[in-house]
Order: sequence, then C-alpha cells, then structure tokens
Amino acid sequence: MHRILGIGLIIVSFTLGWILIDLQQYMQSSIRTIEQPLPYTVPPGASLISVTNDLEQRGIIVHPSYLVWYARWQGKADHIEAGDYVLLPEMSPANLLDQLVSGDVIQYSVTIPEGWTFRQLVNALNENGKLEHELKGLDTNAIMTKLGLPEQHPEGLFFPDTYLFSEGTSDITLLRQAYLAMAQRLESEWQQRDPDLPYQIPYEALIMASIIEKETAVPDERQKIAGVFVRRLQKNMRLQTDPTVIYGLGDRFDGNIRRRDLKAPSPYNTYLNKGLPPTPIALPGGEAIYAALHPEQGDELYFVARGDGSHQFSATIEEHNAAVRQYQLKR
Repeated sequence: MHRILGIGLIIVSFTLGWILIDLQQYMQSSIRTIEQPLPYTVPPGASLISVTNDLEQRGIIVHPSYLVWYARWQGKADHIEAGDYVLLPEMSPANLLDQLVSGDVIQYSVTIPEGWTFRQLVNALNENGKLEHELKGLDTNAIMTKLGLPEQHPEGLFFPDTYLFSEGTSDITLLRQAYLAMAQRLESEWQQRDPDLPYQIPYEALIMASIIEKETAVPDERQKIAGVFVRRLQKNMRLQTDPTVIYGLGDRFDGNIRRRDLKAPSPYNTYLNKGLPPTPIALPGGEAIYAALHPEQGDELYFVARGDGSHQFSATIEEHNAAVRQYQLKR
C-alpha cells in the first residue's frame, strides 16, 4: 500500500513538474502573431480571463488559460490595470502580464504654450479627446472653486509646459498639476530674486512676467525688457505697454490697437494707470519669470518694435521718438 502511494506521489510530482516546465516555457515564448506595435485597450473593470479570451479571439495569443493559471500562481491575476497599451512584436506572455499588472499604458500629452490665456488653456483641455471632462460647461468661478481656489483670478496661475497623462485622467487633475507647477516655480524663483525690486509679493512678479512674455518672443530680450519696466516702476512712470491694453479689451480687440483703445478706461490700461495691472495677462514661462526677477541693468526707459520680432531700446524720449519714426511710422 505504501509502495503504491509512493509511486502515486512520484507520478503526481513528475506530472506537476512537467506542467510547470511547460507553463514556464509558454510564458517565455514569443507572441509571433504581432508584426508591428499594436494598440490594445483594457476597459475598466475587465478581468484577466476576459482580456486573455479577447486576445485569443483576435489571434494574438494561444492557450489563454495557461496565462491565467500562471498569473494566479504568481498572485497577479486580480491586479491588472485598465488603460491603453501597446503590444510589441516578439513580446512573451510573461511580458504581456507584467505590462498589464504594472499599468504601463500609453502616455498622451497636452502642451500648454507660453503666452496663452486661461481661456485658451481651458478650450484646449475641453477639446482633448483623451481626457475625462469635468470642466465643460463651467464658468471661470466654478472652475476655480473646483480647484479649491474660489474667487481667485485664474490668469497666469498655470505653468506652460507639456504634461503627460493616461487616458481617462480628468482635466481638473491636469489643471491642478499645472497650478502646482507654477506655484513651485514662482516660489523657487522668488527666493533667488535680485535685491531692490519693485515687487512686494511673488504675485506682482508673476504679473510682470506675463507682460514680458507677451512683449517679446526673443529670449535674449526678456531681461532687457524687464529692466525697462522695472526702472519705469521705480521712477513712478506708466508702463505704457500694449499687451495689457489688448487684454483689457478682451473680445473687443480685432487685431488692431487704435489710439482710442489707448484712451479707453480699464484696470489693464497701463497708458492711463500707473503701476502694474491687477492680474497677469497670460501664462508666463520660466524664462519670463526669471527675467522679471533678474532684470538687466541699464538706463533704457523705452523700446519700440522693429517689425522683425525684435525691439529698439532707448534711454531718452528723443531717442525713442526717433526710433518710432524709423521703425513704426515708416511702416
């Protein structure tokens, strides 16, 4: 009896060993039916059994039960993640299982350009088909309340950058990420600012950075323009910058700024009001924030566009008027 039992145990052990060897070989074999990267979506709530059966029906894998048995043996069967994946040629069932468990999904991106307004940012998020939309139909106050920032003006508070996300991420999550990125960047730059600047709080530097961002697209000019604006503030001169007037006009701006626009009352009209406007006028990038806090030294108080994207800087009104005649009136 004991001999028969022993023989039975040997047979069972041998059989289990063979099964494990066969299972290991299967898990390390290549999925040869995939000839190029193949997108594949695991829907929310899907089980490993439903996924492997679907992959078998598509002709991607064979023996789906083997993969399920192996996953259960490894304690991974109940831990697959939903999302968009890319299945690669020559990957093995083991690679596939690791990918599904790790949640190594396709990363999508949304780019927020420097100089955009908050409205442009929200519109871009609304149009992104890979985000889960919680902001659509909400006005600015409702959006800021949802962010935990009730009654706060949104302009300039979100850092322009490229953000990666997986499908199904909410737009409010992405917006919160951009807000935290701006807060951290501004605080870091503020701690390293030059002395004797005409800002009492970081928010004022953010306002200045947004003006610099809209005034020039030439990186080498940012600190020079910052120097002009800082000196004008220190001398109690009006900033007299067109981008603030344009922002104040809002939808009334048709692409041309006219003399009557420069005389139109608005909190953002820096031709009429001294000091900074009440809020930023755009989303400033890191270089503009740096420039606002590290303005170039000099005596220039004026600048005028040359028409090629760059500017002519002047220290006196006489020099400035001559530059206006040369670069503006001739055009």
